Amino acid sequence: MLRWQIAIQEYRGNMTIVRKDGNINKNADGLSRWPLPNDIDNPAYVPEEASPQIPIGGISVTDLNTTFFEEVRNSYTQDKNCSILFQLLSKDCKDNTLIHALDKVWKKSYDEGRFYLLDGHLSEDRTREKVKTCIWWPMWQKDVAEYCKTCGRCQKANKSTGKRLGNMVKIQEPNRPWEVVHMDWVTGLPPGGDRSYNSCLVIVDRFSKTRIFSPFHKDDTAMDTALLIWNIVVSWTGIFTNIISDRDPKFTSALWTNLSLQPTTHRLMLEYKTSIHASTNQTPAILEKGWNPKLPQDSLRKDLVEINPTASSFEGILDRARKHEVRLMEDSFSYAKDKWDKSHATPDFKVGDLVLVSTNNFNNIKGCKMLKDSFAEPFVIENLHG
Repeated sequence: MLRWQIAIQEYRGNMTIVRKDGNINKNADGLSRWPLPNDIDNPAYVPEEASPQIPIGGISVTDLNTTFFEEVRNSYTQDKNCSILFQLLSKDCKDNTLIHALDKVWKKSYDEGRFYLLDGHLSEDRTREKVKTCIWWPMWQKDVAEYCKTCGRCQKANKSTGKRLGNMVKIQEPNRPWEVVHMDWVTGLPPGGDRSYNSCLVIVDRFSKTRIFSPFHKDDTAMDTALLIWNIVVSWTGIFTNIISDRDPKFTSALWTNLSLQPTTHRLMLEYKTSIHASTNQTPAILEKGWNPKLPQDSLRKDLVEINPTASSFEGILDRARKHEVRLMEDSFSYAKDKWDKSHATPDFKVGDLVLVSTNNFNNIKGCKMLKDSFAEPFVIENLHG
C-alpha cells in the first residue's frame, strides 16, 4: 500500500479515487499473504517453548531356540547322577503313585485356601492358564479339568448352557369325548356378576377340544371345586378317566374325596340321563348326543364293546370323525415333539444319583438376586416318575 501511495501522490489533486469491488480487488486473506519467518528479525517474534526430553527405556526380550532344549535333554543322558536318579524313581515310585501324591498335595492346598491360583472359581480354561505359569505335575491338565467338573461350589454358581433336560412324552390319546380333560384356573380377573366372581375354571376336552367356562372365586376350597365339577360338568359329560392339571391345591386328592361324599340327589341327573326310558327304549343321552356319558361302573367293563343297533348310522359317522381326529392329534403331537426335542436333551438320571435343583423359581431365597446360586444343594433321587 505504501508503494501505491507514493506512485499516485503527484496526481492527487487531478484525480478521484473510487473503490471498485471485484474478485481481483478483494481483501487478501491470511493464507494469501506472505508470512514472515518467526525469527529474531521479525518484530512479532515469539520464542517457541522447547519440548521436554522424556527418557525411554527399552526392554529386550529374547527367546531360547530349540538347540538349548536339545542340549538340556542330552545332558540328562550324559550326567551319571541324573541317570541314576531316574532309574531309582522309575523302580521304587511308579507313575500312578507319584501322580496320586501330587494330586493330593494340590487339592489339599486348595481346600486350605493356600493355592491362590484356584481361588475365585474361574472357568476351566482360565484355571489351566494360571496353573501352568507356576506349577507342573504329570497329567496336570486332566487333574485340573476333573477338579473343575467336580467342584460343588462351581456347579451351584455357574449357569447351565446346554440343552434343557426332558423330551416331550406322549399322553395316551382318548378314543371318545370327555375321557381325558384339562383343568386350569384363570385368576386375577376383575370382580363381576352378582356374587363378584374373580376367577374362572376352564375345563377342556382333549378329544373334541370342547371348553367349559365356569365362574368361581379365587379363595374357594377343594370342596367348592368338587361341587362345581359334579353339578355342572360331570352331570353332562360323565366321569372322566384322566384329568391333566397343575399342582393347584384345589386339584389334590381332597377333590375326589369330596366328590365321593356328595349326596345322592346331586348324582340324580347323571343317573337319569344314562337310564333307558320306557317310552323311547333309549337313554336320554343317546337321543341327545349319540353316546352315553361315562359312569363309574364303566371302568369294570372297559374291554367290552357295546353297539346300539338303533344308532348304527350315527355311530358310523361319529366313528369316522373320531378316527380322523385321532390322526390329526397324532400329527400335531409329532410336529410339537420335533420342535421341543431340538432344544431338550434326554435325561439319564438313575435312582441314587445326586442332582442339583435349579433356583429359578425359588422366591424364598434372601439376599441379592445377582449373587444367589443357580442351583441348590445336591439331592438324592429316590424314585423316578413318568
